Amino acid sequence: MPGWTPKTWTGLAALSGLCAVALGAFAAHGVEAARPAEWLRTGAHYQIVHALAVFAAFGLSRAGARSMGLVAGLFLAGTLIFSGSLYAMALGAPRLLGAITPLGGLAFLAGWALLAWRAFRLPESD
Repeated sequence: MPGWTPKTWTGLAALSGLCAVALGAFAAHGVEAARPAEWLRTGAHYQIVHALAVFAAFGLSRAGARSMGLVAGLFLAGTLIFSGSLYAMALGAPRLLGAITPLGGLAFLAGWALLAWRAFRLPESD
């Protein structure tokens, strides 16, 4: 895609992350037979993706991008709630704990949405 600006790439990457979280949640709720091993894999997958996203948000913040501290905070909160609740259930906590898992997904979605919004509001540069 010749000529795409950093604004375009960053915004599209953020929208891609937003879609990944939304579709991952859809897939997880469309399958009835969840097992502890799958909960661990899912929690770990989302955690590593969002750990890297926190690093990226921090780097953007250091480069002067606004709202990246909030983006990183939303990703970290999402990891704690989403991955943490899946880990706890896999290790024997009551399945009722799964009721808070979507709150972590919402934090992920909010972080990606804010990142996309901020990216598309960046001034054009050469």
